[in-house]
Amino acid sequence: MSDAQSLTGGPAMVQEGPVRTFLRATEIDTRMLGMIGALLVIWLGFHLYGYFVNGFGAFLTTRNLWNLSVQTSAITVMATGMVLVIVTRNIDLSVGSMLGVTAMLMGALQVWVLPNWLGIGHPAIWIITVVFGLGVGMLVGTFHGWLIAYREIPSFIVTLGGMLVWRGAAWWVARGETIAPIDANFALIGGGPYGSIGATWSWVLAIIACVGIVALLVSARSQRRRFGFPMRPVWAEYTIGILSSAVVLGATWVMNSYAWPKGIVNEYAKAHNLDPATLGPIGHGWAIPVLIALSVVLAMTFVATRTKFGRYVFAMGGNPEAAELAGINTKRLTMFIFTVMGFLVGISACISSARLKASTVALGQFDELYVIAAAVIGGTSLAGGSGTIYGAMIGALIMQSLYSGMVLIGFDAAIQAMVVGAVLVFAVYVDTVYRKHAK
Repeated sequence: MSDAQSLTGGPAMVQEGPVRTFLRATEIDTRMLGMIGALLVIWLGFHLYGYFVNGFGAFLTTRNLWNLSVQTSAITVMATGMVLVIVTRNIDLSVGSMLGVTAMLMGALQVWVLPNWLGIGHPAIWIITVVFGLGVGMLVGTFHGWLIAYREIPSFIVTLGGMLVWRGAAWWVARGETIAPIDANFALIGGGPYGSIGATWSWVLAIIACVGIVALLVSARSQRRRFGFPMRPVWAEYTIGILSSAVVLGATWVMNSYAWPKGIVNEYAKAHNLDPATLGPIGHGWAIPVLIALSVVLAMTFVATRTKFGRYVFAMGGNPEAAELAGINTKRLTMFIFTVMGFLVGISACISSARLKASTVALGQFDELYVIAAAVIGGTSLAGGSGTIYGAMIGALIMQSLYSGMVLIGFDAAIQAMVVGAVLVFAVYVDTVYRKHAK
C-alpha cells in the first residue's frame, strides 16, 4: 500500500495541473476554447499575411472587424435555428433559397405595392414589410416541417427540392430584375452609419450587459445552493464575470473606434446645419443587425437550455424512439422546429436585403452551406443529440472570417470554395474524433 493510500484509506489522489484545475473549476467548455483559439489564429494569420505581402495588415482593423460583425449577422441568425434542426437528426438545405424568395417578396411589397397604398416614405412601410417577411418565412418553414413530419418525406429530399423550387420562385417574382430602392427606414436594419446606435448608447448597452452578466452569475449560484448542486469556487465566479465583462467592453470599444467616413459626417452636418469641423470623429457603435443577431442568440440559448421545448428537442435528437415512448409528440415538434427555422430565415432576409439596399435573385446563394458549416464547426453533431447556440455563433464568425480574409488578400473564388469545403469536412472529422474519445 502506498503512502497516499495509507493516509487516506483509499486510492492515491491524482494531482491536476493548473490548466485542468482552472477548466474544471470554471466549467468552461474546452471545445469553445478550441473554436475561439482557431478564430484568433485565423485573424492573426490573415493580418500577418497582409503585413508581409503588402507591407500593412488590413484584417485586424476596427473598420474590418466592424464590417465582419455585420456580415456575420444573417448567417448567425440562421445558424441558431440550424442547430435545432441538426440536433434532431434532420437537415435544411433550403435556407439560402428561402432567404432569396422572402427578400424578393419583401422588395416587391415595399417598392411596388405599399407606396401606392400608403404613399412613398410612409413610416408603416418597413413595419408591414418586416411582419410580412417573417410570416412568409414561417409559412414556408411550416410547410417543409409538415412534409417531413406528417408525410414522412426525408428532410434531405424536402429541403433539396425546396432549394430548387424557392430559388426559381425568387427569380420568378421579378423575372430576375433587381428591386430597388427599398424603404429608407427598412434599410437601417442592414447597418451602416445611420443603422448603428452610436458610441454613447453602445457604452450604455455594454454597461447593462455587464450588470446582466453579474446578475446571471449570482442567480445561478443561488440556484445551485438551493437545489444542492456542486458550487463553483468564488474565484472561478469572479474570473468568469471579469472575463465576460472584458469581452463585452472590448468589443464595444472596437465598434466605437470605427468612425464615420468624412463624406457621411459632411452629409450629416449639412442636414443638421452644423459645422463639420466641430463634430470630430463620430463612432459607429453597435450596428443594428449585430444587435439583432446577438438578441437571437440569447433568445435561442434560453429556448434551448431553459424551456420544455428545448429539452424535448435534445431528447428527441438523442433517441427519437425513446422520446416518442416518453410521450413527446415528435411529429409536432419536428414541424415546429422547421417553423422556427423559417422565422429565423425571415429575420435574415430582412438583414440581407436591408444591408444591400435592394432585393436581388442572388441573395442567399450558398448560404445553406455557410449555415450548416457554422453549426457543425460550432460543435453540433450530425449524429444528433448535441449542439450549442453560442457554438454556432462562433462557427459563423469563423466561416465569415475565412471568407472575408480570403477576399481581402485577393484569393480567387475557386480557392475560396475549396477552403470552405475543406473546413466543413475537417469540422465533421473533428466531431467524429471527439465523440469517439467522449465515449
